[in-house]
Amino acid sequence: MPLNWKEINVILSELNLAGCQIQKINQSGFDVLSLRVYGKQGEHNLLAVIRSGVCRLHETFRDIPKNDKPLRFGELLKSRVINGWIEEASQIGSDRIVRLTIRRGEFRYYLYFRLWSNAANVLLCDMDGKIIDAMRRLPKRGEIGGAYYKPELTAAALDGTPCGGRYSVRELEGEGSFNEKIDRWYAEQGEALSLETLRAEATRRFEGGISRLEAALARLREKEADYADAARLKEYGGIIMANLPLFDDVERSEPDWIEAEDFPSGGGLIRIKVDPKKSGVENAAVYYERYRKAKSGLADVRAEIVTAESKIIHEKEQLERLLSETNPLRLQKLIIGCAGAGQSGAKKDTRKRPGLSFRRGDWLLIVGRDAKENDELLRRHVKGNDLWLHARDFAGSYVFIKQRSGKTVPLQILLDAANLALFYSKGRGAGKGELFYTHVKYLRRAKNGPKGLVLPTQEKNLSVTLESRRLKELENCRVSN
Repeated sequence: MPLNWKEINVILSELNLAGCQIQKINQSGFDVLSLRVYGKQGEHNLLAVIRSGVCRLHETFRDIPKNDKPLRFGELLKSRVINGWIEEASQIGSDRIVRLTIRRGEFRYYLYFRLWSNAANVLLCDMDGKIIDAMRRLPKRGEIGGAYYKPELTAAALDGTPCGGRYSVRELEGEGSFNEKIDRWYAEQGEALSLETLRAEATRRFEGGISRLEAALARLREKEADYADAARLKEYGGIIMANLPLFDDVERSEPDWIEAEDFPSGGGLIRIKVDPKKSGVENAAVYYERYRKAKSGLADVRAEIVTAESKIIHEKEQLERLLSETNPLRLQKLIIGCAGAGQSGAKKDTRKRPGLSFRRGDWLLIVGRDAKENDELLRRHVKGNDLWLHARDFAGSYVFIKQRSGKTVPLQILLDAANLALFYSKGRGAGKGELFYTHVKYLRRAKNGPKGLVLPTQEKNLSVTLESRRLKELENCRVSN
């Protein structure tokens, strides 16, 4: 609920801003501005909010957080009116527009605060009403630099209109001046910037991320349990190899299963699922391969579990810190900061990028030297529009060209990457070879395939001959990760 014009008058009369000096200006958000002024009554922190539904101007008794980066309008005010003196502070009629007349040296300015719920703004003008700049630039309203803003003319035209009888000064609970009461009321109940609303928003943002992380952790633990029983898969392969004659019986009542003695576990019968279309040796090979993948994947899964657990703890600590904040403006900044850091405020992944990196002009080329580095790069260090290259018919490196916004990969950069892909493959000795390339978003992981294996789609072919000169130039362009 915004202030009405009678409440604005009470606020201004309590502050008595005429004769005060502006000592500090802080634009903490695109719709929040504060001025620290000093006068005969001491220091006041004047807070202006131009957000719809809670637009207001009053003294605040809470800390105003600084924005991480300086904002345009706040920096303009610092250059023009800081250390200036307020000659007059008045409301223009009953129009909910406050005008500060400010003098600094030989210059004088009008600083207007328009506190209309759906069209609030702060404007700095010269004495002729020419706009120097506005907190919100609104071309359709003519509120841009160089235009003119003279709300006094509109107020004069409406003078005598009986619009004030419908409003009264709210009776607010608690002790202190009206400025103190209104500051407290907005902090507790002020809709978009109230503590209750902001805490609800923080909870909503974080709980979704925490739920997703916990679901992912549950899946990882299921996979860990499967991998932890890897030794049993090897035993199944051994049992199958010891009972190959069973596969010669094509009249088995259950072709998808065999029943044999469980000799690794000390006896007894066990039923093992098999593929009736495959021979006994082939079925045993399937179990041996599953054992090999499970054994190699167990360490990776456990590392991912540790990472997921750490993220969940971090998310919960972040949410607890937000919910304990009692300053709504600071809480709002913390919520925005967390959202900017990543989904649900999660910590940014700071792990070192594996492989080799080459900086060719403005383009970055990344080489994964083995399956582990290829997999790590795919998982955490490249994006969908980055370009992927790999030597055809030869095991070897994945090479990635990091995409630049709005830019097409030049032919020479593509040839650089192709030379690297061939050089770091088993086809290097031939001196030339075929490659294919596509965007990362067109790669699909091979189901149950080895680490790092992908199946490309929409790929294009490229023939390349190794160029010693180009490779030497690339070696001089290597950069640290």
